[in-house]
Amino acid sequence: MIFYICTIIGLILLAPILLSFIKAFKMVLLFKRPISLFQGYRNFSKLMKKETIVSTQSSQITRVAPFLVLSPLLVAILFLPPVVDGAYYVSFVDAFTITGLISLSTFFLMLLGLDSASSFGGMGSSREAFIAALVEPAMILTIFSVSMMAGNLGVGNAGVNLAEHFPSKHMASFIFSGISFFILLMAENGRIPVDNPETHLELTMVHEAMILDITGVYLAIVEMASSIKFIIFASLFASLFLPFGLMYPWYIAVFIFIAKLFFIAVIVGLLEVNTAKLRLFKVPNLLGIAIVFAFLSLITFYVLGA
Repeated sequence: MIFYICTIIGLILLAPILLSFIKAFKMVLLFKRPISLFQGYRNFSKLMKKETIVSTQSSQITRVAPFLVLSPLLVAILFLPPVVDGAYYVSFVDAFTITGLISLSTFFLMLLGLDSASSFGGMGSSREAFIAALVEPAMILTIFSVSMMAGNLGVGNAGVNLAEHFPSKHMASFIFSGISFFILLMAENGRIPVDNPETHLELTMVHEAMILDITGVYLAIVEMASSIKFIIFASLFASLFLPFGLMYPWYIAVFIFIAKLFFIAVIVGLLEVNTAKLRLFKVPNLLGIAIVFAFLSLITFYVLGA
């Protein structure tokens, strides 16, 4: 139980470092001077000291929504698969619960954008709803598919089973679901090619447009939620689709898990540097590919057994 609590605290503390690492890695690839890995903590400290200004046109939702954006993600992080063999983990949570908690956080973020009473906030919220409507069904299918291959619908149990008995005879289904989940990781976290987290052009914003009108503590909480969401997806990908290292001694298992998280961050950075942001109405084509791969994974598993 102590290791379980330490793992959760460690993931929360590692979340800003992982996003800073992606940005620093991209700057190195672009021959720029990289930022510090602790830049996320510096930004958080700076925002906590700034004045919190709320528009007179907004309601109490703006004061409550940032906490409601963060809360479901803090609950979701409790349900991730274990990092070390024998460590405590929650075994009864399935794909619907994980996806529902992440969707609840997204809903309150959209509500925050709408409550600002600005055209950009409403535009960002409508775009986020458009993307989320395609991401969430594909995410349920993908996690459900890999859970079936693991022989258990519980996400925690699936991670343990995959590490102990890798389903090599279902390799085709496993690869299809892995491709689908990685596309969803990019889309749900607002990464290129779906969204550009570093853009300052309002007409192309999705996530940033919803938080243009919040400052200070509220913005710090939303940015924290964004980093925690990324590490939830990265941890799920590391546990379900890179299921190795769990059976080693705890210090080696922890090192391998952190290495897997940074490996995922490197892949995200490489893709962002080498691809361009898609036009909004081409995003469904990309997310449609994720849905197709999720269905292919299920069909290949059930029909062909491969």
